[in-house]
Amino acid sequence: MSEQLATDTEVYALAAQLEANISQVVLGRTDAIRLCIVALLAGEHVLLEDVPGVGKTLFGKAIAKSVNGQFCRIQFTPDLLPGDITGTNVYRQASGEFEFIQGPVFANIVLADEINRTTPRTQSALLEAMSDGQVSSDAETHNLPQPFMVIATQNPFEFEGTYPLPESQLDRFLLRISLGYPNRDEELQVLDDHRAGEPVERLQPVLDCEQILAMQNHTRQVRITEPIRHYLLDLVQLTRESDELHVGASTRGALCLYRAAQALATVNGRDYVVPDDIKHLAVPVLAHRVITKGYMHSGHRKATESLLERLVDQIPVPA
Repeated sequence: MSEQLATDTEVYALAAQLEANISQVVLGRTDAIRLCIVALLAGEHVLLEDVPGVGKTLFGKAIAKSVNGQFCRIQFTPDLLPGDITGTNVYRQASGEFEFIQGPVFANIVLADEINRTTPRTQSALLEAMSDGQVSSDAETHNLPQPFMVIATQNPFEFEGTYPLPESQLDRFLLRISLGYPNRDEELQVLDDHRAGEPVERLQPVLDCEQILAMQNHTRQVRITEPIRHYLLDLVQLTRESDELHVGASTRGALCLYRAAQALATVNGRDYVVPDDIKHLAVPVLAHRVITKGYMHSGHRKATESLLERLVDQIPVPA
């Protein structure tokens, strides 16, 4: 299926098939699964932030296994170097020339596990790759394969031996998502599913890279009417005017909310955006892009998300 041949029906069916496939091993996380598919269709990246052991790595693997593309997992550690991610030039004595050896970032889906456990210098090595889809080495530019998506994980409650992501790095992620704990029935099912090994290893791909590119192209054509565009910008402007925020959402934040809304409409089987799409995405898209005045206290994340929810409720919904 080429990018030009992707019809509405095909795209909606493929998105539903992808969601169902991931749900086989990631139980009780319907909203998180949909948000990750939103990032994939928008051609952007996801930050999974939660306590250890709730399935962040499993989540990333399930998405990668569902797409028949190249997958690579990078375990971030304090001694990891930028070249260990992007690649390096190696001198070949036989030819007398340097050859670029690609790093693990040259994959369709990259799982950056525990990204806050490596140094800022190494973290920044992902910046160009995530924003431009390319890697530079010794004045040469190397394009990354398409589609390209980074799924990063981190534990927000452990600070010893970690390096918090700077704002410039956080801004490269379309969404920040928490998984939370499953309920009792779902956790019982997890115990049963893991008796014979890791269920994610038995997961089969349901989409290929060409189909993902076609779906991304379709998503960019989703309509957002002028009243809803103004509704989106009203919310962004309100974050800049709030007395409780040091820093409001940037223009890039507004654009990310725009793209995410298009993708969510696609996942929900529509070729147009409705106000509920904006309301549903406001917190996961904007919460990591704004800074509250009390951002140093331990409840910063919850306070920021609660504040954004209140701001959303203040804006009149367009008819």
